[in-house]
Amino acid sequence: MREMILYHILGFFVGFVLDLILGDPYWLPHPVRAIGKLIAKLEAGLLRKKDGTAKTQEEERKAGRILVITVLTLTGGISFLILCIAYMLHPVLGIVTESIMSYQVLAAKCLKQESMKVYARLKEKDLPGARKAVSMIVGRDTDILDETGVAKAAIETVAENLSDGVIAPMLYLAAFGPVLGLLYKAVNTMDSMVGYKNEKYLHFGRAAAKLDDGFNYVPARISAVLMIAAAFLAGKDFNERRALMIYKRDRYNHASPNSAQTEAVLAGALGIRIAGDASYFGKTIEKPYIGDEVRAVEYEDIVRANKLLYISAALCQGICLLLMLVAYYI
Repeated sequence: MREMILYHILGFFVGFVLDLILGDPYWLPHPVRAIGKLIAKLEAGLLRKKDGTAKTQEEERKAGRILVITVLTLTGGISFLILCIAYMLHPVLGIVTESIMSYQVLAAKCLKQESMKVYARLKEKDLPGARKAVSMIVGRDTDILDETGVAKAAIETVAENLSDGVIAPMLYLAAFGPVLGLLYKAVNTMDSMVGYKNEKYLHFGRAAAKLDDGFNYVPARISAVLMIAAAFLAGKDFNERRALMIYKRDRYNHASPNSAQTEAVLAGALGIRIAGDASYFGKTIEKPYIGDEVRAVEYEDIVRANKLLYISAALCQGICLLLMLVAYYI
């Protein structure tokens, strides 16, 4: 048992380091992309009847539950089998496999790279290029955004995905290993693909959206606390007291119970106002603002958001490793 804890610690730490070094190169096969293809294939068969006609609301909800059960069963079963076989063959192979699986669950460098592409285009005054770059990481309509709108979209994405893409999967990895880490990513991917509250997905995506809310409830709040601590450590560009104040005031200024938790901290730490109305699929959705406009949003805030991302990730990694080592020596 103690040996397995040690193997898990090694795999967890190496996975984190690999993510910081490699990110998500497009040439490398990735389980999340495979999960996305599975979801798309299942959606095509489940969303409508065999004769092509639309399903009733209750039928769509049932189909959505079938989607969730199928995706989670296949993801959990395959990942568990791979990990078990690797450890059965040899502990070193098991550690290597766990390290790779853990690495592929995390997305710190990928999030930074994609958001910094937006920063680079804005810095070059290339608004069309910036719109295209930000469209790769947000779900809203980007062709109507000005430079400030593009920067805000990138900043909000870093804040929200700091929890979804880094802290939450890291917590699940630390506590339960890469199998649950991949199950979390499957839930998160389903929510991002079918969890919209629009005419097409309102009922079909309900199960995925509710499950995602549940999986992220505790991690989102832990992420916010880590971000406030990171703001204290990050230097003069950040104000941890204001981050705490805006967090307390605006952490529920979002339809999701989780998304505004980290967005509020970032807005407060930087002294900017984010969120507000946004357009999705040609329809404007009214949203409350988050933060106070102490100053205007600027594209340099994307760099600052990523600084907070990396410090928060390092804090989480350190705390998780400490707790895991305590468990090993007890």
